[in-house]
Amino acid sequence: MAIRIFITGGTFDKEYNELKGELFFKDTHMPELLKLGRNKVEVEIRTLMMIDSLEMSNDDRELIARQCNNADEDKIIITHGTDTMADTAAVLARDVKDKTIVLTGAMIPYKFGSSDGLFNLGSALAFVQSLPKGVYVAMNGRYFHWDNVRKNKQTGSFEEIHK
Repeated sequence: MAIRIFITGGTFDKEYNELKGELFFKDTHMPELLKLGRNKVEVEIRTLMMIDSLEMSNDDRELIARQCNNADEDKIIITHGTDTMADTAAVLARDVKDKTIVLTGAMIPYKFGSSDGLFNLGSALAFVQSLPKGVYVAMNGRYFHWDNVRKNKQTGSFEEIHK
């Protein structure tokens, strides 16, 4: 069975307007990333929204959870902004059962050329196929359980909370 990829926006898919000096959303870069990474895994892609995660509402998170529950696939990757990725992971852990869900994103937009997005996507594809059912965050070659991760805004990386 295919892996479902849900697109929600975040830095992963941002573009840069050189005239205005602003980041914005146009279309997802997912097909290009999969081609560049020479992906051979069957995937089904669906864009749910294209927003910065700081603008994501509780209704948006509920929509993501509903889409995960309604998906035929039991392996799901969600591209997401890094600032509130752990918040969405908590909603998914509460509302979605019997699926393996991996949230991933990027600190630098793909279009910048030096993005970590391709590496994070590849890691998420591997993790979603090998981890047991549950909700995880995959960044920088590591995976984290949904309830044991935070973004360290001083270092710009994800780390365990160490409860």
